[in-house]
Amino acid sequence: MPGRWYTAGVSIEKGFLLPPSRPPANASIEDLKRAVTEEIDRHADEIVRTSQRILAEPETGFRETRTARVVAATFTRLGIPYREGIAITGVIGRVGGARKGVNVAVMGELDSLIVAAHPHADPETRAAHACGHHCQIGSMLGVAYGITLSGVVDHLAGGVTFMAVPAEEFIELEWRTQLRDAGRIEFLGGKPEFVRLGEFDDIQIAMLTHTSSDYTGFSIGNTSNGMVGKVVRFQGVAAHAGGRPHLGVNALNAAHVALAGIHAQRETYRDQDFVRVHPIITKGGTVVNAVPDDVRMETYVRAASVPAIVAANSQVDRALRAGAMAVGGSVKISTLPGYLPLRQHAVLSELFAANARRLVAEDKVVRGGHGGGSTDMGDISHLVATIQPYVGGATGVGHSEHYLINDYALAVLQAGKAMAMTVVDLLADGGAEATRVLAGYRPAMTKAEYLSLLRGMQSEKTYSE
Repeated sequence: MPGRWYTAGVSIEKGFLLPPSRPPANASIEDLKRAVTEEIDRHADEIVRTSQRILAEPETGFRETRTARVVAATFTRLGIPYREGIAITGVIGRVGGARKGVNVAVMGELDSLIVAAHPHADPETRAAHACGHHCQIGSMLGVAYGITLSGVVDHLAGGVTFMAVPAEEFIELEWRTQLRDAGRIEFLGGKPEFVRLGEFDDIQIAMLTHTSSDYTGFSIGNTSNGMVGKVVRFQGVAAHAGGRPHLGVNALNAAHVALAGIHAQRETYRDQDFVRVHPIITKGGTVVNAVPDDVRMETYVRAASVPAIVAANSQVDRALRAGAMAVGGSVKISTLPGYLPLRQHAVLSELFAANARRLVAEDKVVRGGHGGGSTDMGDISHLVATIQPYVGGATGVGHSEHYLINDYALAVLQAGKAMAMTVVDLLADGGAEATRVLAGYRPAMTKAEYLSLLRGMQSEKTYSE
């Protein structure tokens, strides 16, 4: 595993004083839950300010250097040993319980999107937290505050690993392929890189709470699509667009034909497969008076299962080839392994839901459905027992300039409390509940099978007339 461990004692600065008393050796699970939630409340202002600081300094995937420093500095103040520079910008802290046992990963995502019109967008990079990842870091750190400063960690059997993971948003694909080609990463998402690097080798349970504008409380059990990414380059022949267009081969026309071919496939997709294909043209030509000879496109191919992804991807490739053939040009199609569909552990979800109901009204904890988006938590859910509940506190449409957090108490603090109490449930009392949750659990695939699947999805092919 990359990086060396850093650690420091707890600071005695304002806001980080140890509590006046710690739970006694015979403390009940209820006592421990009360202690962690009270500790999160004691440090609520610091936790929320951390989320808002990250909001003000958004960074896209594998570029999250400032955000990573914020996480590392918090681990240092809390006395949590950590490593940094994992998958370029990732940070991992770990605390161990009094006895060996199950290792639970509590996760947050470092990166932002690119949404230029967002009110908190960086004016130079256009990066913006239009998906609420700054709150994920806050809620993850809230768990760290709660179980460490309260002393509850000493009552747990097993370990808690805090993961600040880069690059969940699958964007800037051409730039990320340059990182891959330079040997700095292999996969274009942060959690697949963590898996490859062995960071999940000793994790048995993983959780992350994601913000949403669809709920006023919590949602459990949601599923989502998996996907592959595609980078496409149409090549033609340049010529004077007014004087000698007949001597050129228009690569932009090839892209237009390909887009029409993709659209023509839509009625063939089965409803239960939730197929989504949404290409964009990232380069449409060079100058207006020259026939475009180099046109580039990016797209995802999403679906609810791996076989459906493979089938839809083949249809998209066929349309891309048809576009090149129609105008007499060529097309280079690079298919990049993306993310697997999200599946959530039912018993673990119910355990989280029971804790969430202590924080919000019972009717505000609902069961979610299937979403057409994708997340690399889906990859983790095929390898270890995983939950990704959703929490409200946001307004507007996700990934848009209107997506804003209007209730940090819910989106950050209550989310952190629900996860912290779930950690207590799992690891207190000798880790009996973790043993129960994992009884009979079998991952969908091994690490070796997972890496083989992702590597098998990658391809690069050129087609010409």
